Amino acid sequence: MDVHRQDSENANSLVYDGECPFCSAYVKLVRLRNAAGAINLVDARQGGPLVDEIVNANIDLNQGMVLKLHGQYYHGADCINMLALLSSPSSAFNRLNAAIFRSKTMSRVLYPLLRLGRAGVLRILGRSKIEPRAHRIRGTSVD
Repeated sequence: MDVHRQDSENANSLVYDGECPFCSAYVKLVRLRNAAGAINLVDARQGGPLVDEIVNANIDLNQGMVLKLHGQYYHGADCINMLALLSSPSSAFNRLNAAIFRSKTMSRVLYPLLRLGRAGVLRILGRSKIEPRAHRIRGTSVD
């Protein structure tokens, strides 16, 4: 996978929680097929134009990662399902990820458990929910 660590609202991007140990490890481990093209990794906590765009599209980043691929958003279970479909069989992690999450049904059943685990770990680590700049500007909170 050709990965760039930059914000670009027009590029293929994966937006994740950089303070979540699970999310950070996942984006480092998953390897996508070259057919997916370059994927920018964007830490939602850092904000930026793409994060603002996602928030303005009423997508809650606390409910899951977002893959923006060829102009379309994939959020939460749909994101992890698409990543599994795009992943290469280059590692044991990718093969296991694909075996579990290439099914839309399995992704939708299991993703809430992953999200629950993320919430618990963030609480234990004393980390807050993601609050992108767009939320602070509008004076609303992410719940």
